[in-house]
Amino acid sequence: MSPAILSTLVLGVALALFASGRVRHDLVALLALASCLLLGLVAPADAFSGFADHSVVVIVAVLIIGRAIELSGVADAVTDRLAALKAPFPLQLGVILIIGATLSAFMNNIAALAITMPAVVGVCRAHNLPPSAGLMPMAFATILGGMTTLIGTPANLILSSVREDQLGAPFAFFQMTPVAGAVAIAGVAYICLVGWRLAPRRDSGEAASKDAYAVFELGPISQEEMNADAEAALIEALKNAKVAALAVLRGSRVLDLATARPLQARDRLLLGGAVDPWEAAKKLNLSLHAQRSSAEDAATIVVVVGNGSPLVGRPVDTVRWDTNGEVVVIAGGRRAAEVRQPMQRLRVEAGDQLTMHGSAEQIAIYARYARLLEVARRASAQINLPRALTALGIYVAAVVASVSVGMPTAFSFGAAAALIAALGFLPPKEIYSSVDWSIIVLIGAMIPVGESFQSSGAALIFAGELAQLLGGAPLFWAAAAMVTATMLLSIFLNNVATAIIMGQIAVSVAQAIGVSPDALLIAVLIGASSDFLTPIGHQNNLLVMGPGGYRFMDYGRVGAPLALLVIFVAAKMIELGFAG
Repeated sequence: MSPAILSTLVLGVALALFASGRVRHDLVALLALASCLLLGLVAPADAFSGFADHSVVVIVAVLIIGRAIELSGVADAVTDRLAALKAPFPLQLGVILIIGATLSAFMNNIAALAITMPAVVGVCRAHNLPPSAGLMPMAFATILGGMTTLIGTPANLILSSVREDQLGAPFAFFQMTPVAGAVAIAGVAYICLVGWRLAPRRDSGEAASKDAYAVFELGPISQEEMNADAEAALIEALKNAKVAALAVLRGSRVLDLATARPLQARDRLLLGGAVDPWEAAKKLNLSLHAQRSSAEDAATIVVVVGNGSPLVGRPVDTVRWDTNGEVVVIAGGRRAAEVRQPMQRLRVEAGDQLTMHGSAEQIAIYARYARLLEVARRASAQINLPRALTALGIYVAAVVASVSVGMPTAFSFGAAAALIAALGFLPPKEIYSSVDWSIIVLIGAMIPVGESFQSSGAALIFAGELAQLLGGAPLFWAAAAMVTATMLLSIFLNNVATAIIMGQIAVSVAQAIGVSPDALLIAVLIGASSDFLTPIGHQNNLLVMGPGGYRFMDYGRVGAPLALLVIFVAAKMIELGFAG
């Protein structure tokens, strides 16, 4: 078999595994790299060259700097102030969306969503609207903002690396901003004027701590309640309290209610329902597994666990340990109903809903540390202003050094991250936990795989077929086709993998049809960051799905017009900027 066919087969299998979601994306990338090594498509000396790529260094550095700024609380304070202003809902929402988009241009867009999400919920409630009116718009705005600068999203850095490999120089810091900025402005304007009106008005109960779908433990059942009449009364009380008995916890065993009857002394009940756990405990005359806080500002708040949270993979009781008992998790969400485990055995996963109880201020502080997206209104936390301004100043200096002085981004941002770490702005463990290492492995492994797709001639073959389909089409239609193809592929793949594959094809197509490679690389850049049609296309879409009570098809209803607008504006701006 020719190298081109072998490379296409490896990439095709990798794409299928990526799309299936059954295998971790970083493992898929390592398997693809190993296959390329065994087939001779990648030389052994180049196997780990992707990890030395400057884009990897920049991504790590930006995540560390952005985390320090996120923990400073400055952005939280700004969004809190704006949420408190009196103005019409579209205007108030629009201001917060602009802030979210701006933040995501310079920091991780999940962090930007975490900062702005509580403000959006507060604004919605202030106007008697369910959070679903604003959460999807906020997710889309943070995605749009990420495409506007070199460091806005890892996909942009990957395409910059492809440009350097193919054309001899990477993208400048703001080189994509004229096109991507126009797309982001048009997209946010659409969301503010039309998009939020198309979002479903559905308060699923996921968005308010008092009626969120909660999975919690009650008990133990006393010996006095073990007669037949008391058991029947308890079963009836469960119905009246509008909770479902998910399991009976008997020692280390997890039993169905039917199997466990008759109930025994010391049994605990694992219950689920869109209820307040405290109220359910009162109605059933049973004890919740946690005690009420004695803090003056005690509150019960629903959060969603963000990607990269240090809680992922750890027991829910980690929250109690981390906060010396000041904050406890009293309930899980819908995933806890599926796994049916005692709360003490439940391990946290990204996207989980947790109901937390304790001091509202302590919850606010801990949520920033643990990357928890608070759905309920948070209390303002104390801000160390000198430290926050210093961290912002270091970040701005790194941007200025890259843009004005021409310093390599890997050096300027790497130095900024090292300085922030040296000044102690992040705890040592937090420096490492702020980086999503699975993405780093994905990028480092896939860069040589993508280069083998180019060097084997496979990219040129695909580009030739695509060039034939485009024929003598004007630049507008070529750019629109590239944005559309990338956008559709990104529905099924991580946008980093999409950028690696489509970036190689874009350069070959541009050379085949005689247009600027930058024109089609920017088209790919826009398409890779335009995941508006499904909840699985982007992590931000998935994170708001539960709190907003959204269904799969809701995303297409709001996102399809936005996707068409993005394709049109991107193609038109590329035509204006690169024609002739």
